Amino acid sequence: MKADSTSSPRDPEDRWNLRSDGEPGVDGHLGDFRRGPAVFSLYRLGSDFPARADKFTEYLLDVDDGAGPRECCRFTDDADDVPAWNRSWNGDEWCPWILEQARARIAEPDTG
Repeated sequence: MKADSTSSPRDPEDRWNLRSDGEPGVDGHLGDFRRGPAVFSLYRLGSDFPARADKFTEYLLDVDDGAGPRECCRFTDDADDVPAWNRSWNGDEWCPWILEQARARIAEPDTG
């Protein structure tokens, strides 16, 4: 097989990325956003698409600051839900901004 000189295994399009939970990074991906060196990736969890009316949709938010994806928080679309922040993010001053960005991706997913 001939190598393509325009692609590299380091190109994001050519890598098989994994979420922090070990699932493929393409499964449920709703979009990314960045703050400083941190890139946040949002995923819809579960196999219900769209979600059933009697079940809340669950989300995983990963963060990668160059050391690979790690779980930042998990939350649902229940208005009364309190996000479950990873220990290192719990109480961080970025948390309200992070949730605002995540909810914007849920409202308008980047499916391109």
